Amino acid sequence: MTNDVEYAGFWVRVGAAIIDTLLLALVILPVLTAVYGPGYWSSDKLVQGPLDVLVSWVAPAIAVVVFWIARQATPGKMAIGARIVDAKTGGKPTTGQIILRYLGYYVAMLPLFLGILWVAFDPRKQGWHDKIAGTVVVRRKRATAAPVAPG
Repeated sequence: MTNDVEYAGFWVRVGAAIIDTLLLALVILPVLTAVYGPGYWSSDKLVQGPLDVLVSWVAPAIAVVVFWIARQATPGKMAIGARIVDAKTGGKPTTGQIILRYLGYYVAMLPLFLGILWVAFDPRKQGWHDKIAGTVVVRRKRATAAPVAPG
C-alpha cells in the first residue's frame, strides 16, 4: 500500500453503506410499489413474486458486483473517496475476489453482523468479507494542517 492512502474505517464505511442503501431504495421502492401496489409494504408474505426477488435481491447484487469490477467501489464508496483493492498488491482485485467478497458479506452477517463489526477492531480495517476475498478498502489520506510556527 502506498503512503498516500489509508485504510477506510468502520464509520466512514457505514456512511458509504447508508448512501448506497438510499440510492438503491430510490430505485427499488417505486418499482415494487408500481408492480405490486401499496399493499406490498403491509403484506405478511416474505416474497410477493418472482419480480420481487429480481428487484430486491438479484438486481442489487449484480449492480454492486458490476460497480466493484468497473470502479472498485459503489457510489457510496466513491462519495467518500474509498475503493476496494487487493490486500497484497494494492492493485485492482480480480473478478474472483470481487465475487468472493460479495458472498463473504453473507458469512460476515450471519453471526449477528460480527464479521461486519470486525472492521472497527481490525488493524487493516478488514471485515470478514475482506479477509475471505483478500481485499482491503482504502482512501486517500486526508491532508493534515501544517503546524503554525510561533511568531
